[in-house]
Amino acid sequence: MRIKGDLEPGPALAKRDRALLAKLQDVINGDERPVLLGREGAHVEIPEPLFHVLTKAVRLMASGQAVTLLSENEEFTTQAAADYLGMSRPHLIKLLEQGELPFHFVGTHRRIYLKDLKEFEAKRDRQRRESMAALNRKVSEAGLYDSDYAGAE
Repeated sequence: MRIKGDLEPGPALAKRDRALLAKLQDVINGDERPVLLGREGAHVEIPEPLFHVLTKAVRLMASGQAVTLLSENEEFTTQAAADYLGMSRPHLIKLLEQGELPFHFVGTHRRIYLKDLKEFEAKRDRQRRESMAALNRKVSEAGLYDSDYAGAE
């Protein structure tokens, strides 16, 4: 699912919509849990995951940012995936060919699911944190962490 264009950033919002967003923020930040009001007047509780999505959307829109909602099965082109991960397209292609990141073909074009990009990103970030922690341990064990090192002269 993709919602695009309907939710424009701050200045494009009508004055009435900005006022409604401010009211929504007050409700979301309050002590009571908001509910949806059905056609027949029935109150429907908002499920927790949806409540978090709506909360984030309201905060982003109130700060003037556009909001796009993507399904975890959204397909990315290799260029869009590379942009998402902050790397070059050739490097991403190399990772795909090495089996580091799952992909599938649509015709002759590679596509990567958002859920796979997020998994890869989490794994990469975890590995980076572990590497930095190991480096920090080595520096500390060598007694260099608190040294009076003044840098290269």
